[in-house]
Amino acid sequence: MNPDPLRVALIQHPCGADAAANRATTTAAIVTAAERGAKLVLLQELHTTPYFCQQEDTAGFDLAEPVPGPTTAWLAELSREHGLVIVGSLFERRDAGLYHNTAVVLDQGHLAGRYRKMHIPDDPGYHEKFYFTPGDLGFTPIDTSRGRLGVLVCWDQWFPEAARLMSLAGAQLLLYPTAIGWEPGDDDEEKQRQLDAWVTVQRGHAVANALPLLACNRSGFETHPDAAKEGIDFWGNSFVCGPQGEILARADASAETTVLVCEIDMARSEAVRRIWPFLRDRRIDAYDDLLLRYRDKDPAGE
Repeated sequence: MNPDPLRVALIQHPCGADAAANRATTTAAIVTAAERGAKLVLLQELHTTPYFCQQEDTAGFDLAEPVPGPTTAWLAELSREHGLVIVGSLFERRDAGLYHNTAVVLDQGHLAGRYRKMHIPDDPGYHEKFYFTPGDLGFTPIDTSRGRLGVLVCWDQWFPEAARLMSLAGAQLLLYPTAIGWEPGDDDEEKQRQLDAWVTVQRGHAVANALPLLACNRSGFETHPDAAKEGIDFWGNSFVCGPQGEILARADASAETTVLVCEIDMARSEAVRRIWPFLRDRRIDAYDDLLLRYRDKDPAGE
């Protein structure tokens, strides 16, 4: 494991209907991150467009693109020019009728790898199963000049199995590009519970695997395409935590573009795992039931 400190940046911003304007916002923020010394930049989920999954509409498939393609070329050039590793997010067109929610990793001008979102939600306002085929690349870290990255996407962040498998495959960091927010009809107490749960579960992944974790969420209110329906107020609050869940940096819910920069001590994971040897003490002989959908109380249940 590379013990050198790593300066990272998370870029959080609202997205409008103008893809060129969204790209300009991201480009300017990446330049700012590089000027502030960042070597690894994490972007939010589907950062070139509004969150189109609020409704099911076949016209949304027009937003998909191949990998490699325009977005990877744009991010590759930025990564080359500024000596960065950039983790981006896009709607991947694999073939007609076959699309993925895909994170891409650009390393100083080169496409280092991709991760296809494995857990696909289907909830009010988040109709992702209509658009995205579940990933088929597994939980495989991506090797870069800044370390081995365990890249996951949004809904993946609620599943401890995903973080664990990335950890077991040698990930040095966990990274989550995200698009999550409140329904405007929720009261303030419910909003706070949801936000606290989102932060807490990810800090738990960091603790359970003794790994630093980066979660980059979008911000700002996006109206529903159907004016009669409520939109989503994306809650921002992007953050970085260390291998004991300690918060190293955190943004707020501001709809302004935020470039969150902090330094990660990459040697701490080794030190933490020496005092909390979770991987040593795992009872791998007793976990077969994790492969079940559910363990029925009725012995005859299937």
